Amino acid sequence: MNPFSSGTRLRDMIRAIRACKTAAEERAVVRKECASIRASISENDQDYMHRNLAKLMFIHMLGYPTHFGQMECLKLIASPGFPEKRIGYLGLMLLLDERQEVLMLVTNSIKQDLNHTNQYIVGLALCALGNICSAEMARDLAPEVERLLQFRDPNIRKKAALCTIRIIKKVPHLAENFINTAAALLKEKHHGVLITGAQLCTDMCKVSTEAHEHFRKKCLDGVVKLLRDLANSPYAPEYDISGITDPLLHIRLLRLLHVLGHGDADASDSMNDVLAQVATKTETNKNAGNAILYECVSTIMNIEDNGGLRVLAVNILGRFLSSRDNNIRYVALNMLMKAISLDSQAVQRHRATILECVKDTDASIRKRALELVYLLVNESNAKPLTKELVDYLEVSDPEFKGDLTAKICLIVEKFSPEKLWYIDQMVKVLSEAGNYVKDEVWHALIVVITNAPNLHGYTVRALYKAVQKSNEQETLVRVTVWCIGEYGEMLVGNAGMLDVEDPITVTEAEAVDLVETAIKRHSSDLTTQAMCLIALLKLSSRYPSCAKRINDIVLHQKGSLVLELQQRAIEFNSIIEKHGKIRSALVERMPVLDEATYSGRRAGSVPAVVSTSLGTQPKMSNGVAKPTSAPLVDLLDLGSDDVQAPSSSGGDFLNDLLGVDLSPASPVSGTNNQAPKNGTDALLDLLSIGAPTAQSSSSMLDMLSSEQDNKRSEGLLDNFASLSTSSAVSSSSMMDLLDGFGTSSSVPVAETGGPSYPSVVAFESSLLKVTFNFSKESGNPQTTIIEAQFVNKSPDIYSNFIFQAAVPKFLQLHLEPASGNTLPASGNGSITQKLKVSNSQHGKKSLVMRVRINYKANGEDVLEDGQISNFPHGL
Repeated sequence: MNPFSSGTRLRDMIRAIRACKTAAEERAVVRKECASIRASISENDQDYMHRNLAKLMFIHMLGYPTHFGQMECLKLIASPGFPEKRIGYLGLMLLLDERQEVLMLVTNSIKQDLNHTNQYIVGLALCALGNICSAEMARDLAPEVERLLQFRDPNIRKKAALCTIRIIKKVPHLAENFINTAAALLKEKHHGVLITGAQLCTDMCKVSTEAHEHFRKKCLDGVVKLLRDLANSPYAPEYDISGITDPLLHIRLLRLLHVLGHGDADASDSMNDVLAQVATKTETNKNAGNAILYECVSTIMNIEDNGGLRVLAVNILGRFLSSRDNNIRYVALNMLMKAISLDSQAVQRHRATILECVKDTDASIRKRALELVYLLVNESNAKPLTKELVDYLEVSDPEFKGDLTAKICLIVEKFSPEKLWYIDQMVKVLSEAGNYVKDEVWHALIVVITNAPNLHGYTVRALYKAVQKSNEQETLVRVTVWCIGEYGEMLVGNAGMLDVEDPITVTEAEAVDLVETAIKRHSSDLTTQAMCLIALLKLSSRYPSCAKRINDIVLHQKGSLVLELQQRAIEFNSIIEKHGKIRSALVERMPVLDEATYSGRRAGSVPAVVSTSLGTQPKMSNGVAKPTSAPLVDLLDLGSDDVQAPSSSGGDFLNDLLGVDLSPASPVSGTNNQAPKNGTDALLDLLSIGAPTAQSSSSMLDMLSSEQDNKRSEGLLDNFASLSTSSAVSSSSMMDLLDGFGTSSSVPVAETGGPSYPSVVAFESSLLKVTFNFSKESGNPQTTIIEAQFVNKSPDIYSNFIFQAAVPKFLQLHLEPASGNTLPASGNGSITQKLKVSNSQHGKKSLVMRVRINYKANGEDVLEDGQISNFPHGL
């Protein structure tokens, strides 16, 4: 009985399932049918076995479990008749895959069918093997498949070639057995065999070097001739698609040439003519022709250099960009991104067309074209390209402004010919899309402004005019407020006028109005309000006539819901009213920020080193001199230890804070066998603090979070607190670290009276030698007192000398202040510093320490680090 004839139960089952109105009804029908099939299987009903398997395949396609019918597939495959085998092999390919062990049972049946006298049964076996062949089956059945590659029927040869592709993917070393038979397929006349043969040769070249060399030497000329004949062939109805003879064979042959020509100049030369012929003669008004041209361009781009061909290929891609088909334009943009590294000048000729693609209505094309434009920018075309992008920024869709703004900022920073142009472009970007600008971009802008003293007046006036038109852009308001706070007198007095600008009239009251509007806006976040508050404090000194009004605005913040703003408002009010003598010195202009250092830190190429500063540097609670403030702190004219520059991750923040590497990829010192920890855990280890609870880790991350959490700003104003002496030493090292400007109280070291230990050279380089002297506290063997002596081995004097150390969690470390921060040259003196180490695993684990030393030599920052593990036994 034909299982697919009208009126059979298979059709009835499909009709019943499709008639179900709910999923529950469908499940009920499927359960009923599965129960019936199980009953038929248990009764070994041979008459309806093929019908039951057909129904199981339909149920499987609906997503229901059908594992109970797998053995029925094997029984049908073992049947002698073709109809049963056809259903059995179809079920095998649908219900099983190569990972199931039951597949091993069918290997022998497939082998017998591969040797069957009926070519249709042979075709069924090849089709199944090509779909579910495992590595074990490939090894067992490879000889039969190799023999079938020379079978008399072209359909069997075609299926054998497809099956061989699967075999060499599963067992690559078997490719050597098929080299000669695969090469013979390229001489076939049947196009189906040619297509599969070309694909087989391409895949073999990728897995076998021997096959690659053989095809390059023996088959290259034949493939070139075959492609030439195909390109010049007359109309053939059986292979014609849209007026082109067998475009599928065209593409397979081009991909084979792609592989054969890559890395071989001679092979590439032999195929240049036919590639030029295909590129010039193929019609482009049909999609089939475009597919051939795209593959031809891909081949030209990947074979060895031929300037003329590459220019031709780029011109073809330029024509693709003018197509109305979005798919064609998208693949052209992708290929041009690869081509720009090979022939930039040829791609530059199509710059105008690529710029038009940036304005396309399709989002994927816009994004890809924008990435390509960024690659096209160089020193000669940066200005016109930036102008085009900035002009488009005004009318671009909101969802595209983020990507467009990021690329414009990168272009302006990378290719800026002068600071004036840089500032002009950034003001335009902030005016049009300031809310999309990342923090590090406007931080960098302020760094550049501080380094251009002749442009201070021009910049503050340009920003003032911009914010009058676009006061809803948060980032623009921040930069404007900062500049007014710093250069407010230049805004009012029109100082530093340039020839390219017109004078404007701004009164002191109008400048204060702008800041007042910004601080009172409901949409202003905490960072903006904090910056406005500091700008007002500075303007109270720069605009004496408006001091009372500014004081009233500051007092208004006493009602702020943010405790920090309340507190600072009270403190700033006190400064304005009671400390007029020190106010002008307190709110002086920012010093010039180190532009190179900030750029290097953003790029991650310069470590957070200590810079030279005037006077004695403040000390942190562990005795280490405080590094100078990070750029954001400097921008806000703050000097606290608490606030550091925001970064993209907590690990970077802690890196700036401690000057040690806390990246997740770095294991904690002294515990190389442990998995890497996150930045907070590593910080706690380095500070010798016990294992934190989840709550403390969470609060730590909250305390150090970036502006995106809107919590960083609450600490921005903490830096004008009164400088007072700490009344007691905190019991927590973390609190010591974050104790701000409070004067640290060194932990007193008891008089030593324990056993003596030999001195060791803890660290030595070509520039520096560090010696450790050890002593013990009497009655406390767990505690070791180390006196570190630093000697300069070079002829240069070292300044800003800082020694830092980190220990594993089982150790507790306290550093006393060093004896000085200047190390004389050539060993003519030394610096000493005491360390107190408590070993909770005394007698079980030895001391281990990671050290980091920063200093300046000849004006250059020097950083040295290393691990010390040669401590005397018994410490």
